[in-house]
Amino acid sequence: MVDFELSDEQKAAARMAHDFAVNEIRPVALECDKEGKIPDELVKKAAAVGLTAQAVPEEYDGGGLDAITAAIVSEEMFWGCAGIGTGLGANNLAITPLLLVGNDEQKQKYLPRLSDPANPKFAAFGLTEPGAGSDAASLATVATPDGDDYILNGQKCFITNGGIADFYTIFATFDKSKGFGGIGGFIVERAWDGVSVGKHEDKMGIRASDTSEVILDNVKVPAENLMIPEGQGFYVVMQTLDATRAGVAAGATGVARAAFEEALKYAKERVQFRKPIINQQAIAFMLADMAIKIEAARRLYLLAGWKAANNLPCSLESSYAKAFAGDTAMEVTTDAVQIHGGYGYMKEYLVEKLMRDAKIMQIYEGTAQIQRVVITGNLMGVTDTYPW
Repeated sequence: MVDFELSDEQKAAARMAHDFAVNEIRPVALECDKEGKIPDELVKKAAAVGLTAQAVPEEYDGGGLDAITAAIVSEEMFWGCAGIGTGLGANNLAITPLLLVGNDEQKQKYLPRLSDPANPKFAAFGLTEPGAGSDAASLATVATPDGDDYILNGQKCFITNGGIADFYTIFATFDKSKGFGGIGGFIVERAWDGVSVGKHEDKMGIRASDTSEVILDNVKVPAENLMIPEGQGFYVVMQTLDATRAGVAAGATGVARAAFEEALKYAKERVQFRKPIINQQAIAFMLADMAIKIEAARRLYLLAGWKAANNLPCSLESSYAKAFAGDTAMEVTTDAVQIHGGYGYMKEYLVEKLMRDAKIMQIYEGTAQIQRVVITGNLMGVTDTYPW
């Protein structure tokens, strides 16, 4: 049976996230975009209502949100500000490998750090490197056994929360000749010797979030911080991205929705040729197309989230959602600027920021092109498209 009704708990989570976005995020969004950081006080307020540890199970002091609810919350956070939403939501990505394959000792040690309202910490997902973006199997960061410990050497780039994280999920290869078969994963603390933060990126959009290089120079990692043994890392990366892409698609939907609301309001107020421009068919049809695509994007991410929440294979559905919602965000925000005309190009109008924020939705956590690679890979074995 198809059921689109949210539970009372999901509705409460959505309302809480929306109210937080209205009251705490939107008032500072433009300033955070300009300054390139999230205020500490805002992070503490987010932690107090569970928004820094949404996916952390309740037994580890987290919000315990399932994939559907977390995605709905993500839409509201990104509606408020994609940069702030990215910074807070990156904790979900960073800890998903730990939730999937980490042991209880590792979870007990690291997960509660994210939800401490007095001093909430950030985590970061350390996969991307200068020579390994979409091609994750080309990792150059090396893990070398050293007695009971491991030595890590390498450089990570474009790491969300890289400059502010308390700990990292670091993927490294034990043997480059094995390709994806040599990859494992570690929990690495920022405070350890040899861990340093490199270049802080000056980005086009999502500027409130921290994006930095992470340098690993002879970092000694104790054996108990090996999270993913050699040969299993690539599969955990794929599982992680399958599980989190619904949230990214939801974030893109939130950005698109924010732009649509601004464009709709402006089209009703802006008078040209003696009538509001919404009465011009060219503008009205643009708004109608925006509404259609936003609703379609939302249904796609809800499907992907439902499959993930029920432990069903969701690679195809999460790629559908990520590709479509990312493209929708870029299209809707571009059209929102167009509807505003010259005013939309000015920084005092929110749609200018939203258009800059939208572009990353087609890039991070798997580009729009990589999503299509995943989709076509799934289609290779299809002989019958009967849907029921």
